[in-house]
Amino acid sequence: MSKVNRTIGVLVATAALTIGFVSPALATPPNIPSAATAKSELAGLTVATEGSMTGYSRDLFPHWITQSGSCNTREAVLKRDGTNVVTDSSCAATSGRWFSPYDGATWTAASDVDIDHIVPLAQAWRSGANSWTTPQRQAFANDMSGPQLIAVTDNVNQSKGDQDPGTWKPPLTSYYCTYAKMWVHTKYRYNLKTDSAEKAALTSMLSTC
Repeated sequence: MSKVNRTIGVLVATAALTIGFVSPALATPPNIPSAATAKSELAGLTVATEGSMTGYSRDLFPHWITQSGSCNTREAVLKRDGTNVVTDSSCAATSGRWFSPYDGATWTAASDVDIDHIVPLAQAWRSGANSWTTPQRQAFANDMSGPQLIAVTDNVNQSKGDQDPGTWKPPLTSYYCTYAKMWVHTKYRYNLKTDSAEKAALTSMLSTC
């Protein structure tokens, strides 16, 4: 899809949502905590300056491993977060609809959708994952038991990169609360550190809940 067509697609999807022609299936990862719990967990995170990228490689976080049958993690999240998702014999999505809560866009091609690590792999590395074993990093990169993976618009995910909330937030301010709750809970579960700017941004985002 060209960037022009992609932009048109976003506008059409947004308009359809506005006037009620589309009933989106909001991507909702499991075990998102309440705002009160997230605030408590945020208070419990260790505040420290981010570490370096020395030694980092995405290969140190083996991702998109097999989840069941022929389905890998990406395919499993696409099925979980989409509506009317049809897959072929290799578990690749051939049709469906995906609503990205980051920007409010709806997509009908899986190729337009990325699976975002709420806490990016490189950000986790700088926050303590550099000391983990490879199996620990693999579990983090493929974690479907908590709110760490979500299907979103590919361009939006790519604009996020490895940034934390101190420098990047979802385009839709209405999603700040949910995003912050997912981010904090993931860091809390994995005992990852936060820096002061990141904590300040998360505190502000949780105040919108």
